[in-house]
Amino acid sequence: MHASSMSNLYLQEVLEHKEDHITPPIDVRITGMGPFKRVVVPPNVYVVHTRQGYEKPLHIGLGISFRYNPYKDAFLVIPSTMQTILINARSICKERQGILVQAYVQWIIDDIETAYRRLDFSNQLDPTATVREQLREQAEATIKDKVSTMSIDEVLSDKRSIMVEMTNRLREVAEGSDSGLGLKIVNVQIKEAVISSARLWEHLQQPFRAEKEQTARLAEIERERVIALQEQQNHTATEKTQISNEQELSLLRAQQEADTFDRGLQEEERREQARLESEQRRLTRELELQQKRAEDELTAEIEEIQRKLRSYKEKKAEISAEIEYLQTRYPLQELSTQQEEGLQFLQAEAEAKRETLRLQQTRALREIENLISQERIQERLIEMLPDLVQNLPTPEHLEQIQISSPEGTHPTLTPLFTILTQLRNILPKG
Repeated sequence: MHASSMSNLYLQEVLEHKEDHITPPIDVRITGMGPFKRVVVPPNVYVVHTRQGYEKPLHIGLGISFRYNPYKDAFLVIPSTMQTILINARSICKERQGILVQAYVQWIIDDIETAYRRLDFSNQLDPTATVREQLREQAEATIKDKVSTMSIDEVLSDKRSIMVEMTNRLREVAEGSDSGLGLKIVNVQIKEAVISSARLWEHLQQPFRAEKEQTARLAEIERERVIALQEQQNHTATEKTQISNEQELSLLRAQQEADTFDRGLQEEERREQARLESEQRRLTRELELQQKRAEDELTAEIEEIQRKLRSYKEKKAEISAEIEYLQTRYPLQELSTQQEEGLQFLQAEAEAKRETLRLQQTRALREIENLISQERIQERLIEMLPDLVQNLPTPEHLEQIQISSPEGTHPTLTPLFTILTQLRNILPKG
């Protein structure tokens, strides 16, 4: 501790000792006049009342008020409350170094009958001033004796031994059974022990300060290491999270692009399917028109044949009438020969026309079947596929797909496999 600090401690000691002597006066009231006065004391004050001619006190005890004759009586008023003594003992330890030990002692009057005979309470302003000074001297002597046998480290670290020594000595003096003073030591405490030499104090603190500084530095290094490790872990975790997020974003972008491409492909397929269906409906309508025209032509031919057949029947009727007419004019034999020849000619002509009509009807039916058959529709679609492929949008990448018609495929899917197979054959390779 520095010299200035020591000066402050000495000033504080003087002020504390001065405060020990400043005790509030006891509130004792004396009433009445002449020999008929009365002394009234507070309840927490001891009173010793003596009178001339009496060996023992007339009144002794706590808070006793009494009649008082100033010509014959005398009295003492002593506080019964606990008193505190502040002690500043300048001692020398075993290493011949000065140490200031600050302590305090708390005491009370335990036996007023013994105390008023053996102690001086004559100071009416501060009845316990002399007793406090005597106890202080005894306590300082005890501290100096005990510190002189101890080292500096023991004084600074083990104050209990000093307190025990002070308590034993003060109690032996104040509370002894034969030579006691009627007092009771309530409490003894060591407040502080201060090294007088500031340089020595610095030297004593240096190892501890160096150790604590080393501990603090090591703690700081450990803290920096932990912080660096945590920052590295956080940086690594952040990088991992960022990489994971980028991977997820890449996957999401790829998935979104794939979904977009799939939707575009599905849209193209839908459009192509719609166009094919529209083309198929157009071809169907054309086939229906051709079939209708063929049926109309066939109906017209059938009507022409029926008209010719009616004409043939009419001619046959005319020939029959002519034959009948000729039979009436020519001989029967010649008439029969001519009639037979005419009938054969007419039968041959009718048979030829009937065969021609059947052949024309069969041919018309074949043409209609060829126009509306599934194979003909497929052939028509295959003929149109090159033009359809050229009009398709150019894809970003090509993917080869193996399409086969497994056994047991539904019959309605067979034409689709056939068309796709033929489309694969006509598309350019690669």
